[in-house]
Amino acid sequence: MLQIHPFTADDRQAWEPLWQGYLTFYKSSVPPEVTEETWRRFLDPAEPLHGLAAILDGRIAGIVHTVYHRSTWTTADYCYLQDLFTAEEARGRGVARALIEAVYEQARAAGAARVYWLTHETNTTAQALYDKVASRTGFIQYRRML
Repeated sequence: MLQIHPFTADDRQAWEPLWQGYLTFYKSSVPPEVTEETWRRFLDPAEPLHGLAAILDGRIAGIVHTVYHRSTWTTADYCYLQDLFTAEEARGRGVARALIEAVYEQARAAGAARVYWLTHETNTTAQALYDKVASRTGFIQYRRML
């Protein structure tokens, strides 16, 4: 049975390998102090950063991180689904879809007007799911690191 709950302090040890797996998947890394601060923010109710854990077979099998922010296009906040990752052994078992649906539910409850996210153009496996649960916008992201 699959269960989803907001992160608690007890989830830290199981969260970090999935977080590192996500970073590795995208060939990226962050300094340890960023990981520490990110976790602290998840547990701070004053922060707009949130996390959910998917529990499958008694352990955390997937994670999702969200950020709520203002928009110039609506009076309601938007929910940015920033990171979504499922443990390799849990893939194909509905974990990612359940996490996305939980984000939708949480965002509705918070009064958000939109949930949106990005994925890399090469992440075709994830896109097969995303095409079923959301609409592609056609927008292209540009960025410049500062």
